[in-house]
Amino acid sequence: MEMSSTVILLGLLAILLLVIRQRSRAYKLPPGPRALPLLGNVLTLDHRAPFKTFLKLSKIYGPVMTVYLGPQRVVVLVGYDTVKEALIDQADDFIGRAPVAFAQTVLKGYGLLISNGERWRQLRRFTLTTLRDFGMGRKRMEEWIQEESKHLLDSFRETSCVPFDPTFHLSRAVSNVICALVFGQRFSYDDSNFLHLLNIISGVLRFASSGWGQLYNVFPRLIKLLPGYHHSFMEEVEEVRTFALGKVQKHMETLDPSDPQDFIDCFLIRLKKEKDSPSTEFHYDNMIATILNLFLAGTETTSTTVRYTLLLLIKYPQIQEHMQEEIDTVIGRDKSPSMEDRKSLPFVDAVIHEVQRYVDLVPLNVPHYALHDIMFRGYTIPKDTVIFPMLHSVLRDETHWESPWSFNPTHFLDKNGNFKKNPAFLPFSAGKRSCVGESLARMELFIFIVSLLQHFTFSTPGGPDSIDPTPEISGFASLPRKYQLVASTHVRGCVE
Repeated sequence: MEMSSTVILLGLLAILLLVIRQRSRAYKLPPGPRALPLLGNVLTLDHRAPFKTFLKLSKIYGPVMTVYLGPQRVVVLVGYDTVKEALIDQADDFIGRAPVAFAQTVLKGYGLLISNGERWRQLRRFTLTTLRDFGMGRKRMEEWIQEESKHLLDSFRETSCVPFDPTFHLSRAVSNVICALVFGQRFSYDDSNFLHLLNIISGVLRFASSGWGQLYNVFPRLIKLLPGYHHSFMEEVEEVRTFALGKVQKHMETLDPSDPQDFIDCFLIRLKKEKDSPSTEFHYDNMIATILNLFLAGTETTSTTVRYTLLLLIKYPQIQEHMQEEIDTVIGRDKSPSMEDRKSLPFVDAVIHEVQRYVDLVPLNVPHYALHDIMFRGYTIPKDTVIFPMLHSVLRDETHWESPWSFNPTHFLDKNGNFKKNPAFLPFSAGKRSCVGESLARMELFIFIVSLLQHFTFSTPGGPDSIDPTPEISGFASLPRKYQLVASTHVRGCVE
């Protein structure tokens, strides 16, 4: 009996292997380097900047290639034409979002960021509509940002020309804008609990970009068994969830269905309306996860970009001076900047765009996923394949940028000094999974940066030559190196 069971088992395994082999032969996978069993191509990656390895490999295997991160098959798309063809021309095929282990652990599979299918469609439509209703991209939101910029300016004045790390000055301001949308309130810069939460949020991008964070995504079961910082970090992230739960509870107690005040109110109203629908995605798990999506992404990405902007303006003081001259000429130093001013500030607009291009904040893009077999450029991308439409390769595409490796605002200026667009400017990705907060981020970047330059000139104790504009780390995100900022007012300067 035992022998016959063994024979049956071996026979089934043989059939399974045959089916897998025939199935793999039926696919014409994109080419790529030979992979080791279980490890894949992990050992050959630059763990501080994986995109650099993929860029080198693309010169050998072409703009569509297959690599393996551990046992996970990954297809990497390189260059503007390739990424555009996938995300825009074949948008429905590439609409899937990959089940990234770290995000799955934090979000429990719920929310807007990592969902697919009907869940994603319902949540994205609701989120976009609700944020627009509360002013995203409109005058109401512009006024909120203008008001928050005044608090930011005050916090910079309080430094009194003493060198400081601008990280949390900026994240407090940016986060307060998304907090106004989601929670219906802003937080005092002196609120220690708020600062603690921002410190955790700052750690999310850093952990996801670290070598340990990348290993967590490749070998999640193994890494979870090992001791390390990731355990305490996950506990810290839960504090943000607890904070969001507390805000939801308070909103439940004060909810007026006839007068919703913010995103949470709107979600609670929709949740109550559809509570008896078996197909609804409006339930507490999706609400909390979507709040976390907005709170985390709406805080760290934009504040990191502003922090990078100030670093680059210190590195290139002549650019900073040119921006200030244009601002002084067009709107002066007393009027709060508005989005209406942007068309009259072509050089300022060009610099802000160039910062986003040069910073290359999410070089690999947020991973996509093949929800079914995809035919692309003569290859088959099998179902359950992770896809990296590399934004780095778009923002550095040598066929679309005159000097892709240099910080050069003239990429966005014509010969007459007018602002010009470039189709390869895709810092927010493209297609149906592009960033839902793009219009909000654009508004924040413009108003915060112009407001700061109206009132301050920025430097660092070691001078421009001490500034290294290359990222400290470029895993999931490209994060700037720490630096000390000196903010001197135009009126008084800094007295030694």
